[in-house]
Amino acid sequence: MLKIFLPILLFIHGMIHILGFLKAFQFAEINQLTQNISKPIGIFWLIALLLFLVTAIQLISNNGLWWITGLAAVILSQVLIILFWQDAKFGTIANIIILLSVITGYGFWGFENIFNNDAAVNLETSSMIEKNLLTEKNIEHLPLSVQKYLRYTGVINKEKVNNVKIIFDVEMREKGKDWFKATSLQYNFFDEPTRLFFMKAKMFGMTVPGYHRYVEAKATMDIRLFGLFSIVKQSGEIMNKTETVTLFNDMCLMVPATLIDKRIQWEPIDSLTTKAVFTNRGISISAILYFNESGQLINFTSDDRTAISDMKQYRFSTPVKDYKNLNGRNVPTYGEAVWHYQDGEFVYGKFNLKDIKYNLKSSGD
Repeated sequence: MLKIFLPILLFIHGMIHILGFLKAFQFAEINQLTQNISKPIGIFWLIALLLFLVTAIQLISNNGLWWITGLAAVILSQVLIILFWQDAKFGTIANIIILLSVITGYGFWGFENIFNNDAAVNLETSSMIEKNLLTEKNIEHLPLSVQKYLRYTGVINKEKVNNVKIIFDVEMREKGKDWFKATSLQYNFFDEPTRLFFMKAKMFGMTVPGYHRYVEAKATMDIRLFGLFSIVKQSGEIMNKTETVTLFNDMCLMVPATLIDKRIQWEPIDSLTTKAVFTNRGISISAILYFNESGQLINFTSDDRTAISDMKQYRFSTPVKDYKNLNGRNVPTYGEAVWHYQDGEFVYGKFNLKDIKYNLKSSGD
């Protein structure tokens, strides 16, 4: 709604400033402006118009720095309004609305910039790690079902993966509530297991950003209203273990080349089922991986994840399907996140994969 209403307001409010320019240069008779306007001041009315129009264009084109131009426009506009208060005072209402939007824009930018800076630092470190090929010899210690999966995904004789960038279209819900849509961008790193996940949820007609951060086996979740005010903030031992499961889930489903990691212990159950125990900095979690005859991983379950809604531990699963070849590797493009409550299964997340890239050197790759 903001992206529809605000550009329209910026355009209309900006165009009103043309009246001061026209009167100053006597290009038209403007009866609404009774005070005299000099030509130098008329130029400032024109500049204010241009600033508002540029702000509208930046907003429409998703330029995250639109709020800087918008702030300059509001300041200049309000100074002119004060100078010509008798004729222009009602423009203050529009400026207040725009200023509040600018503050929100700054909040979003600042919050997302924390995520972007974290990603940039980790990408710089990750890009310096030597990349060797993943060979058959690297997987010979794995259970046969996992070996078959790695061959199916096409990771053999390709570079080992140090980092990954993943983009999803998401639908999520809480129990008893409606679905809401979101987009997510994440970076995972595997030398030092790290997961940086930034989501923009569409709720109540507005965008609500959230940042899940897992670094050195310490996890935080921060969801902010307008990017400024934390409405959900979680950390601590329960979050650390929960997000260790999430990280390992990403490794299994989206980056199978990382399953040669020495921090994983494998316990084959049968030809299509394998148990894995992943340990990171003293935190151990276990999961069951389910494969089909084609070699595809089709489900992942773990009893070591806690639901944030009630801080209770339930079985967690992520059935996946629709494998496609993206950037030379076969990956599932649709998955669900499921809680197995006592009264039955509850699908709380649907994930449609939009893009995945491996071994990036910078966020622009």
